[in-house]
Amino acid sequence: MTQPSSVVPLITGLVSAAALSGAAAVAVLQSGCEDPGTYLEHDGVVELVGGCLRSSDLPVTPQDPEDPLGSGNPSIAP
Repeated sequence: MTQPSSVVPLITGLVSAAALSGAAAVAVLQSGCEDPGTYLEHDGVVELVGGCLRSSDLPVTPQDPEDPLGSGNPSIAP
């Protein structure tokens, strides 16, 4: 007359997945971005045109102090 013990983790997982999906949907709806942007392909390169992402939103990769010009070979000095 009792449920198998494997049902409880299944239900817990489904409830957690539904809660996380709902939180993700609310976050997207509240983001305030009116223009989602479009992806265009030209010359074999895919580019995002429009959208709310700005270049200042992206992290900058720090340069190695031994290679200030970013040549990829720290043994070559200018």
